[in-house]
Amino acid sequence: MRHLLFLLFALSAAAQPHLVVLLADDHSAADMSVYGAKDIPTPHLDRMAAAGMVFERAFVNSPSCAPSRAALFTGLYPAKNGAEPNHAKPHAKLKRLPAYLKELGYETVSFGKTSHYAHVTEQGFDRAENFGYHDHAGVQACIDYLKQRKSEKPLALVFGTNWPHVPLPPPEGVDPAKVSVQPMHIDTPEFRLYRARYINAVMKMDAEIGAVYEAAKTHLGTANTFFLQTSDHGAQLPFGKWNLYDEGTRVPLIVHWEGKVTAGARTMALAQWIDILPTLIEIGGGTAPSVLDGKSLLPVLTGQTSTHREAIFTTHTGDNDMNVYPSRSMRTAKWKYIRNLHPEYRFTSHIDRSMNEDSLAYIASWEKAAQSDSKAAFLVKRYRERPAEELYDLEADPFELHNLATENTTQLDAMRRGLDLWMKSTGDTQMVAGKPLLLSEPFQMIAKPRKK
Repeated sequence: MRHLLFLLFALSAAAQPHLVVLLADDHSAADMSVYGAKDIPTPHLDRMAAAGMVFERAFVNSPSCAPSRAALFTGLYPAKNGAEPNHAKPHAKLKRLPAYLKELGYETVSFGKTSHYAHVTEQGFDRAENFGYHDHAGVQACIDYLKQRKSEKPLALVFGTNWPHVPLPPPEGVDPAKVSVQPMHIDTPEFRLYRARYINAVMKMDAEIGAVYEAAKTHLGTANTFFLQTSDHGAQLPFGKWNLYDEGTRVPLIVHWEGKVTAGARTMALAQWIDILPTLIEIGGGTAPSVLDGKSLLPVLTGQTSTHREAIFTTHTGDNDMNVYPSRSMRTAKWKYIRNLHPEYRFTSHIDRSMNEDSLAYIASWEKAAQSDSKAAFLVKRYRERPAEELYDLEADPFELHNLATENTTQLDAMRRGLDLWMKSTGDTQMVAGKPLLLSEPFQMIAKPRKK
């Protein structure tokens, strides 16, 4: 009888696919060739995209590291899981991704930055290594692990690179004169140099993720392995990270699952990071509990449906005193509504307030340009001063530069109501974490070392 039970378990385990999740750090979806960026080659992820499905409209639940990753690991919105400001942890009692997958018989392993650095030691992985700041030894450690692995259990592997998180490398062959400058940024030589460095960091991200992806294909095979690649939020550039604009919340989401997901497919279904956990649970053979806010993407992946969510909801609280600017948003396929809870606060971030960031060089060039150029003046003011409400027609204005809040009151009212209902359903307390800088106060730099 014991032999029969063991055989049944072995057969069941063999049928379960391996799960490989590959995470980038501070990488906007628009910044890669997969999504059409001609000046940012990401050949490894191009190959993954060609082998699987690309989500055109995938979003995180919060545009800073700790709350974004907490949503991934718990399947819950930030107000529910407790990790709202950056560096915060989810409630200790909450069940996490590794626990769900262990119950299904998986070995759970993490290499690199997967949770918020050392937070990963509290997530419950069987093994978690190389989670320090820019610890790129995790790439080879992960590859070596895959080579040497002997377990008969199905594997759930989460790998995270720290690229393209700052500090950025030198351009190393990326010509600043040839990079594209997006409409919400100011085209100065200093910014072009910084953008070229960021592009090099994106290419390093592609190389590291590509190396682990190829190793996993070699040592786990592709016939029974589910691959998913994404990023925790957008780039550390103005209107990206720490912002609810698409540059901050829209991320890559690529799935390769041979024989199950059509190669070369692209979907316009609205998806969020909280949807990843229930997806992994269902693919692993389980049933996601109804308490989760996320919904499995499996029907989209297998072509049963082309839609997933009617609206995306995102929140931001802040990042210590560098960035205290709580905001909420509701996004549909066409419309984006942003509510800035305290428009009397000045928007600041590490980009312009930390004395330790080399972004200050291009910020100074922007300020100089704003003295004589009306577009530059508009963008500098828009970065620092924001109205209580913002409304954008994303089809006509994909870079969210023309606020329609005073022009389309019908749509504004509808989005207001939708956001109000959602905030109430999550128990949102509209937390303010840190000491804000008021617009009425003089701007002050912060000299203390930044927390990553």
